[in-house]
Amino acid sequence: MTLLLAPMEGLLDFTLRDILTRTGGVDRCVSEFIRVTGTLLPDRVFTRVVPELNHGSRTPAGVPVRPQLMGSDAVCLAENAAKLAALRPAGIDLNFGCPAKIVNRHGGGAALLDDPELLARIVGAVRRAVPADVPVSAKMRLGVNDASGAIECALAIEASGADELVVHARTKLDGYRPPAYWEHIAGIRAAVAIPVIANGEIWSVADAQRCREVSGCDALMIGRGMVCDPGLAWAIKANAARPTGDQIDAAAVGLPWHELLPLIRDFWRLVAAHIEPRARAGRLKQWLNYLRRRHPQADAAFALVRTVNEPLRVLELLGLGGVAADAADAPDAPDAPDAPDAPDNCELAEEAT
Repeated sequence: MTLLLAPMEGLLDFTLRDILTRTGGVDRCVSEFIRVTGTLLPDRVFTRVVPELNHGSRTPAGVPVRPQLMGSDAVCLAENAAKLAALRPAGIDLNFGCPAKIVNRHGGGAALLDDPELLARIVGAVRRAVPADVPVSAKMRLGVNDASGAIECALAIEASGADELVVHARTKLDGYRPPAYWEHIAGIRAAVAIPVIANGEIWSVADAQRCREVSGCDALMIGRGMVCDPGLAWAIKANAARPTGDQIDAAAVGLPWHELLPLIRDFWRLVAAHIEPRARAGRLKQWLNYLRRRHPQADAAFALVRTVNEPLRVLELLGLGGVAADAADAPDAPDAPDAPDAPDNCELAEEAT
């Protein structure tokens, strides 16, 4: 089976991709979206969002990272895709799934699902603009307000030359409210010949198994579930390798707390080395907030630092003292980008609304 790490704007940047791909099980990552709005972007924009491009388009653990482009101008997207392809990415992904209001108001993300012809023009233009050996994939939702046009959109994406399709099994209107409607993915998978990857509400090994059964997909994309339990991808694959009929422990986490602590320490070292000081404590608290869904110890740690913004005090409270002094010796991460922009929204920002 194949497992992809989902893009999560404002959260799953190169620092967390580094950490989560160390735990095993992830076959490929898709980056946060790179917005294309009418100009030819310089290389530094691509490498700021995906600094792994400077290292063979792979994380330090060797997992490929596929940059994602988002926009609605087929010509401009194609020109930027051609420029991005010169950096030798592990493919190019197109965003037809972001439900954020600010994105959709500008004709991007999931709003494009109301216009299958435009989807086809975008995918076709990008496919023609990049070398044949650069895969072009797309991520879509089931539709804007309902799933009635999902198969038409998927067929348009396939017919225009996409090599692969990720389907988030909710509409734009659904946002991130459970459930995910995996049964609709089964219909899409039956209609197209390209590989289809199922995405949405995969929080556990049991969820992954049921998603595979309902959708018929052997490939899955996981996002928030992996952020909450960094060992989830490894656990999903380990379970898939068990003899048929073996019992799943639905309550088990993929990575116990004592094994997670060194990753939290390394994450802080990366943040301290590459993120501007005023944003560092917030990044750690943000991840702890997700971890506490699966780890009671993270709940206690989050409570300790929830109102603290001074980075050294955060270290002291979490018992990570001494890490700041070692920041220069942080693991060899991709070249540090400029300080990140404010989140452009998508999954993380939409959840807050």
